[in-house]
Amino acid sequence: MKQILYTALAALLLQACSSKANKQTATLPQKETIPVRLLAVSTESSTEGSVRASGVIAAQNEARLSFKIGGVIETINVKEGDNVRRGQLLATLKPTEIAAQVQQAQLAVEKAERDHQRVQNLYKDSVATLEQLQNTRTGLDIARQGLQQAQFNRQYANIYAPADGIIVKKIASVGELAGPGTPVLFLNNVSASEKWVLRASLSDQDWAAIREGNTATVRIDAFPGVDFKGVVSKKAPTADPASGSFTVEVQVDLAGRRPAPGMFGRAQISAARAATANSIPYEALLEADGSTGYVFVTEDRKTVKKVPVKIGRISPERVYLSGGLEGYQWVVSTGSPYLKDGSAISVQ
Repeated sequence: MKQILYTALAALLLQACSSKANKQTATLPQKETIPVRLLAVSTESSTEGSVRASGVIAAQNEARLSFKIGGVIETINVKEGDNVRRGQLLATLKPTEIAAQVQQAQLAVEKAERDHQRVQNLYKDSVATLEQLQNTRTGLDIARQGLQQAQFNRQYANIYAPADGIIVKKIASVGELAGPGTPVLFLNNVSASEKWVLRASLSDQDWAAIREGNTATVRIDAFPGVDFKGVVSKKAPTADPASGSFTVEVQVDLAGRRPAPGMFGRAQISAARAATANSIPYEALLEADGSTGYVFVTEDRKTVKKVPVKIGRISPERVYLSGGLEGYQWVVSTGSPYLKDGSAISVQ
């Protein structure tokens, strides 16, 4: 009888424990899943892309005008913004020093001529040797070359306009000491046959994406609503040491219009070559900041992972990535704001 009671009591205890365990199991929260939509990571060609650039309009041919020799500036006959004609006198140096150099060279020639004549007469009388005669002849030639050099320098102690143009900048002023070859005036050639360019600065990635000869569409603020045809005519081989950017020139067909140097313009340049990139819709990109951003990806279609991506280019429809999605098949396109790294998902 006692054994029967023990058996019944053990059965009751076992049932109670089982009931409690089932109750605890029933009350454990199940992991919540977030409904999302997935898109397969696609690789597309970005040949239809373009590079946007902005800069200023300038004449293709520019000149930094300077004196060949050094000296004190006596006159500058133009100011910034003046139109000048080919051959017009723009600036002069004080002539005192160069005139003295020419006179000194002239006197040296006269002395060399007298010396040569005297030795030539002595040579005829067999008093001077042939070597002495030849030396005086060489001295005379050297003196004449020195005179020619001084006269040439005197000619370039003045600055003349090499072509029709506009004085963009006056770098020096009257009374300053100008060194040989130091720019004094900056001239933009704006003759009727002159070609105009949009000079812009690009990042290294944009610079690498275009080639000389690529077509472009240019807009100039001074001519609103007009699209001008352009072509990339020059790419700087090195970066600007101050800004770190690369300069490109887009030659612009202005269709008879006459701009002023320094006008602001924008260009949309066609891409140079085809390039493949992973593309995603706008809504899949999170926390974009410049060239970086984040997306949620999944490999098993059950949980997601937050990964960083590099933004290469943005088109009107999609975002092209230059890196970050290698090896992933699915990207979350809808439902991303409710997710975190490791969230469980249900695919809609």
